[in-house]
Amino acid sequence: MEFRQKALAKLQSPEELDVPVRFARPQGLLVLVVTLVVMAAGCVWAVTGTVSSKLTAPGVLTHTGGSYLLQSPVAGQVTAVHAKPGQQVEKDAPVVSVRTDRGLRAVRAVARGRVSSLAAEVGSVVTTGADVATVERIKSPDDPLVAMVYVPADKGGTLRVGATVDLTVGSVSTDRYGLLRGTVQAIGQAPQTRQQISGFLGDKDLAQQFTRQGRPLAVQVRLKRSSATKSGYVWSRKGGPPSAPGSATPVSGAVHLAAQRPVDWLLP
Repeated sequence: MEFRQKALAKLQSPEELDVPVRFARPQGLLVLVVTLVVMAAGCVWAVTGTVSSKLTAPGVLTHTGGSYLLQSPVAGQVTAVHAKPGQQVEKDAPVVSVRTDRGLRAVRAVARGRVSSLAAEVGSVVTTGADVATVERIKSPDDPLVAMVYVPADKGGTLRVGATVDLTVGSVSTDRYGLLRGTVQAIGQAPQTRQQISGFLGDKDLAQQFTRQGRPLAVQVRLKRSSATKSGYVWSRKGGPPSAPGSATPVSGAVHLAAQRPVDWLLP
């Protein structure tokens, strides 16, 4: 009953029009002002600011012409090896000799280049189509290296020629010598098959590695040259390593993508 009487008394009492209205406390106003300022700054940054990002993908150091696998056109026993790793060979030069049922046959270089590895040795038996050697397609030992980076095909639209690339070289200490610098020189028009990559690099294992997640795009990276370093290339740390990395060295390339405005992410 006491609660009911209080409620009736409140309904019968006149409105308290003389009581002053209480506005927000100063602390609340400060929070509101700060919130509005932060929101305004965020909107301005979303329209005028930019965000940069990188696309990381595996790759390998090679030459612009790549390499090829020299295969034996005949079956038999290897009786002589006429070249050694690192040796320059001319087109049609004999690399190995094979004794067959019809006599001695030479397995000759398909194109001018440098022998990077030999898969045959004296006394070994080869079958038709067996790998004999890997030959780099270079014109001279001074031909500069390039990096071939294999990026996911669905990321190709984010790349541009001339973009900066930072390369982590497998045989070089990043903490001591830093990253190898380069720029995107060419972007493949279509995804590469395992056979295409193997045919260019002359390495079936690398081809399998690069296609493990699907058919990638081949991106050719031109390495920045420098006469001030012993390696002849530009590194993120002054001086770089005492010598240039070799061909067939694995790398990881971080391609700098074009900067975007945050507001573009919200627009269709």
